[in-house]
Amino acid sequence: MSDLLAGPADIAAGLAVHGADAVDRSARAALVARDLPARLTAKDPTLWGVGAEAAAHGRLGWVDTHCRSRDLLPQLAELAAELGDLDHVVLAGDGGVTLAAEVIAGCLGRPLTVLDSADPGPVRAALADRPARTVLVLAGQSGLDPTTDAHLRAYRQAWQDAGPEADRHVVVVAPLGSELAALADELGAVLIPTDPEVAGPWSALTAFGLVPAALAGAPVTELLDEAAALADALDRERDNPALALGAALGAAAAGGRSTVALVPDGTGLDGLRHWAGALLGAATGGRVLPLAAESPDAPGATAPEVLTVGIGGALAPGVAPGVAADVAVNGPLGAQFLTWSYAAATAAAALRVDPFAEPAAASADAPADPPPSSVDGAVEVYAPEGAPADLAGALRWLVDGLGPDEHLAVTAHLDRFADAAAAGLRPLLARGTGRPVTFGWGPRHPGHTDGRVRHLQITGAVTDDLPVPGRPYTFAELQAAQAAGDRRALAGRERQVLRLHLTERAAGVAQLLDTAGRTRT
Repeated sequence: MSDLLAGPADIAAGLAVHGADAVDRSARAALVARDLPARLTAKDPTLWGVGAEAAAHGRLGWVDTHCRSRDLLPQLAELAAELGDLDHVVLAGDGGVTLAAEVIAGCLGRPLTVLDSADPGPVRAALADRPARTVLVLAGQSGLDPTTDAHLRAYRQAWQDAGPEADRHVVVVAPLGSELAALADELGAVLIPTDPEVAGPWSALTAFGLVPAALAGAPVTELLDEAAALADALDRERDNPALALGAALGAAAAGGRSTVALVPDGTGLDGLRHWAGALLGAATGGRVLPLAAESPDAPGATAPEVLTVGIGGALAPGVAPGVAADVAVNGPLGAQFLTWSYAAATAAAALRVDPFAEPAAASADAPADPPPSSVDGAVEVYAPEGAPADLAGALRWLVDGLGPDEHLAVTAHLDRFADAAAAGLRPLLARGTGRPVTFGWGPRHPGHTDGRVRHLQITGAVTDDLPVPGRPYTFAELQAAQAAGDRRALAGRERQVLRLHLTERAAGVAQLLDTAGRTRT
């Protein structure tokens, strides 16, 4: 790893990027030769090539959405005052539109409950916490997906049982003209429209990120101020930290370091790396594999093909970054959101990929799930063809079979709070294989479906299920259907998937950790 203080840092508006030139000093010059800083800030849709131009039209609003989002502030202040006695804020939606708000609330120490899966555990816990004093924020790009529909139905039943009027307890964040906007009208709920030129993980500084965070008490005006202060630097060729970061990310991937390990440096903003990883993976179409690692020396983060990037809060002048990473990004949260958006778009331009392309649809002709291959303690093993049937053998097959250009994606369709220990599988499996291993919670993290990747899916039995009011299924059945849908989609893309089902979650997680700890190449 480079000495982060050996060369000059790129600094603007309190945000500093150290180490970028050490990755590839010529990368930034090549982007400047293409006039990227001026073209990107001018929202030039031709930056990514002719094939990407159509998608880029109408998707570059993130460049200055922090300006338009100021129009939300009076409405948010009025809404917060009106809902002042509703002090439990619950955000329901898919991970693409909830992650930024969760990061804002978490980084700024504000309480926000996020429901983005059908696991009954978090839903039951949320429903038990002051339902009569809860405001439910429904967020989405179009209509209600089945999971968010289930969350709304559960809360409407809880309010009906408790007595309050449901319309006062619902706030909808969605584009004008969408099905979700129509639902807001039907419910008599408050609708806050989103920026029509921003979508997915790019929408951190739009209503998707700001509305739930503001209702939870986060100082969102400061976020917009921080982004605005940085914006003045984005069309510059020098002293432009976002350009430096994007050039380094693109050059690293083009030069064979396609895995980017995002690590916390202990100065705050820990959760930001998860949002940055989601953005970077989407923007580069799988050319960059983001890995949320525990530290720069964590298993899977130290290989030669891995670029480590430390992320943290603002540092005093002359203070060294908190971790010995290849690149370090330190600064206030609002500036970080704009920096990473610009850097992701810049890396995509360097790699000449479309940052706004939609992923290809999977085949619908995937086979149904087979019966379990074996049962080992609290774990049922569903091994793919050609893999050993036993748990230890299947895990060894999974890690030993990874080629030099492959990685392993682990997705747990479990309770990310009660079953949080399952995340310990990532470093254990990475230590066993020496290849990058990612970990995430389903369905927010289905894992990369492009490139050379093997998948480990973990599911679990539910002992305390919840019905979905007005639907012929329960939350656990919905969760199981989502996991099965992910498996079929991956099979339709001819991806190998090992599924491990925990018949008893706590015992199963402990058994998996023990077995993975004994798995070595």
